Amino acid sequence: MPFDLWLSFVVAATILAIAPGPDNLFVLLQSAMHGPKAGVLVTLGLCVGVFIQTCFSAFGVAAAVAASPVLLTIIKCAGAAYLTYLAWGAWRAPVSEADETTIEKKPLTLTPFKLWTRGILMNITNPKVLIFFLAFFPQFLVKGSSEAEVMVQMLIMGLTFLVITLVVFSCVAWCAGSLANRIRNPRFQSILNKTSALIFLALAVSTKIEMFC
Repeated sequence: MPFDLWLSFVVAATILAIAPGPDNLFVLLQSAMHGPKAGVLVTLGLCVGVFIQTCFSAFGVAAAVAASPVLLTIIKCAGAAYLTYLAWGAWRAPVSEADETTIEKKPLTLTPFKLWTRGILMNITNPKVLIFFLAFFPQFLVKGSSEAEVMVQMLIMGLTFLVITLVVFSCVAWCAGSLANRIRNPRFQSILNKTSALIFLALAVSTKIEMFC
């Protein structure tokens, strides 16, 4: 995978990991309520889920390449359409005011294992994560790659996304006290939502341009 393409993926994935979503807000809430260790444990579980979803998407796209290059084009077109839909949703996403009552610390009632498994289940039981991977990752594939090359590229992106998730979410967990108010700040949420929307739209447009080149 070319370094410049991988670097573009890192930038896009990092911004999307920071943008408010169910996973990082759940990590923030657990950290604010039960302490940073709880948030890190949930993050580790989410990362296991990311790895599982990555394997599913990597083998699925590689199988599509083996079956027919046309099928991969169809997947990329469907992914571009889905990313456009996500861009529209992110641009129009509502923002919520900070609620001080939700970040009041409470005693930790869940064991470390339960927190870890909760993170795994939250990720792998969400079909939107797999759909997102199937839409997002193929946009960074090298044109003309073989089945094996596609699988390797998808796994590289998956592991990269896993590391980014671990770093970003762990930072959210350890800085929950200050980040809770920051991420829940309406202006901050609005900026991240619109940034995410522009990234989704840019990826969707780049796929369409590639088809006509």
